[in-house]
Amino acid sequence: MTFKESLTLTPGETPTVVDTAAGRLGVGICYDIRFPELAMLYAQRGVQVLVYPGAFNTVTGPLHWELLARARAVDNQCYVITCSPARNPDAGYQAWGHSTVVGPFAEVLATCEHEPTTVYAELDFAQVQERRTNLPLVQQKRHDLYELVDRSRAA
Repeated sequence: MTFKESLTLTPGETPTVVDTAAGRLGVGICYDIRFPELAMLYAQRGVQVLVYPGAFNTVTGPLHWELLARARAVDNQCYVITCSPARNPDAGYQAWGHSTVVGPFAEVLATCEHEPTTVYAELDFAQVQERRTNLPLVQQKRHDLYELVDRSRAA
């Protein structure tokens, strides 16, 4: 199965951060979850929740969907919400489904299979701060060896 997103979708100009009553969200789409730098940039901007709507297929989904969500959560000590369409056996493209909510310690808080449903989870933003305090990754990074440059803010 092959799907080239760039034939259908165009990239945005800047990262998307949304301040809501529920918290500060960073939004990516499907393929964006594969790039830890975008998630790191969002974490630098104070995001508490990364949201990735996407439709991984039945080949990459079983291997990568949850793995990448948990990796982005633990790397950035924040919540990750992935939402996917349910699988339609009559459609040409078969989405993996499995919308999931992951906590800031990479724990799966809620998930589903590939049928139509709604996934619910309670997000406790104190957990984000607690994880970041108890394991201060940002302060312990080797800025003398590497750094993340936020080009959209530098421009």
